[in-house]
Amino acid sequence: MHLSARLTRRLPFLRWPRPTAALLRNEAMAGLTVGLMVIPQGVAYAQLAGMPLITGIYASLLPALAAVLFSASARLSVGPVALTSLLIAAGLAPLATPGTAQWVDLAVWLALMSGLLQAALGLARFGWLLNLVNSPVLMAFTQAAAVLIITSQLPALLGFQGPWGQMLHAPAFDAGAAAFGLVSLALLWLARRWRPTFPSILVVVLAAAAVSGALGFEASGGKVIGLLPQGLPSLYIPTWPGAEALGQLVLPTLVVTLISFLETASSAKVDNQRKGERWDQDQDLIGQGLAKIVSGLSGSFATSSSFSRSALNLYAGAQTGWATIFSVAVVLLALLFFTPWLRHVPQAVLAAIVVVAVVGLLKPREFLRVWRISRVEGAIALLTFVITIAAAPALYWGVLAGVLMALSHFLYQNLHPRIIEAGLHPDGTLRDRHLWQLPPLAPHTLALRMDAALDFASAGAFERHVTEYLTEHPDTRQVCVLAQPINHIDVTGAEVFARVWAQLLQRDVALRVSGLKLPAETVLRAAGLLAPDERLHLYRSDAELLAALDANRRAAEDNQNDSATR
Repeated sequence: MHLSARLTRRLPFLRWPRPTAALLRNEAMAGLTVGLMVIPQGVAYAQLAGMPLITGIYASLLPALAAVLFSASARLSVGPVALTSLLIAAGLAPLATPGTAQWVDLAVWLALMSGLLQAALGLARFGWLLNLVNSPVLMAFTQAAAVLIITSQLPALLGFQGPWGQMLHAPAFDAGAAAFGLVSLALLWLARRWRPTFPSILVVVLAAAAVSGALGFEASGGKVIGLLPQGLPSLYIPTWPGAEALGQLVLPTLVVTLISFLETASSAKVDNQRKGERWDQDQDLIGQGLAKIVSGLSGSFATSSSFSRSALNLYAGAQTGWATIFSVAVVLLALLFFTPWLRHVPQAVLAAIVVVAVVGLLKPREFLRVWRISRVEGAIALLTFVITIAAAPALYWGVLAGVLMALSHFLYQNLHPRIIEAGLHPDGTLRDRHLWQLPPLAPHTLALRMDAALDFASAGAFERHVTEYLTEHPDTRQVCVLAQPINHIDVTGAEVFARVWAQLLQRDVALRVSGLKLPAETVLRAAGLLAPDERLHLYRSDAELLAALDANRRAAEDNQNDSATR
């Protein structure tokens, strides 16, 4: 790769188009739309993460700038998101009290560790590790997290003071807070369905602040945001928490790293499909990691890509990363001049913002869809959902259980590959002869096809199938291996192939192999298993094999006719 190509790959902003007046006008409108949305959302998600509310705006400023400059997917909106905020709160709950200096320090360490891990994975080109979490597990975990997020916001939304336990035993109800929460919820829901690009969140927040200030809601005991500090965030160096506390952050770090980037993947794939480009997941890992590191050094919490804000950015017409630059400028102006306007916003309104943003993640029909496709994966998804809910606030158990169940299912399938005996169907294709009640390809012939790689997981099943058939059919004269589905052969597979071939030689049985691909053939030749032998026949395709079998059949019939004539 040339130096310029490597440079533009590591610094994706160098590929941005030269700005024109028309482009900047378009990007400014998209950036303004997202910027006006991210400010109140950031405050709401900071509350969800147990952080000082101003850190939600900090997480929307420099981290977004770092992400857009170094990520391949420049049209994604990076900042605070609901799911990552919940994971942060769940991971820190056993270690500190929300909102305290210790909590903030640990949240910063979590952001730094997760960011360093993501950046390292991207630099090492380990983006493929994302495939460890399959779609059903991610869907189930996301929906379980959405249920937990909504549940956590219901007390504030409905005007109850304190957590659920206090609501049940000694409920304290604030009718004014309930009114603010429910009215905000209804307005945001209607606006979202009516006109998604309208800055409804900001309008509702400012209107609520005005009404709250006019009615003296704070003076009467109502919970509001309060006075937020103005100005830019300063460099934040967290105190050393100790090796034990840092060790307890390892598992939350892994979960935040994985889930937050899977959120990014869902948005990035849509963005790149629209542009008709290949998704550079490794570069996006680097960009997202740098965003988390910058967020931690700003005294804030781990960020991620917001699916809703990214969709809004695309819907508003964003074409390049310039839209995010304008969005960052909006956040900067808010930090410098407009944070006092948020003082009187009731916290019930923040709860409404979170609920409206998260309720779209609830898609119970997805469980039925997965169940119809695969009952095993449907059961894994359902169990992941249940375990995540039951293990709260230790949400990582849901992810780990889902991943382990999915990997176990994957391993089981590889240990039990599909092996069929092939027969010629009337339509000319080779199919399972027992399923379709087809005759063998030729007398005294086993024709088998294994739909898997010949490796340590599947090789035992391959050998067992051949051995059992030869034992039950001692008159077998030839074995045909339809090898086209075999993409890979490892050392174990080569050793098993050698044992099978030796068994066939001992029984004086011919071996015919068709469609052997170059990588598999290279391994077998390196193992010395394809040396010339009159009983070993290789064919480039199944059609050549069928033609050879047909020629042998005709030759045998001609010999029989000649014998009968004599």
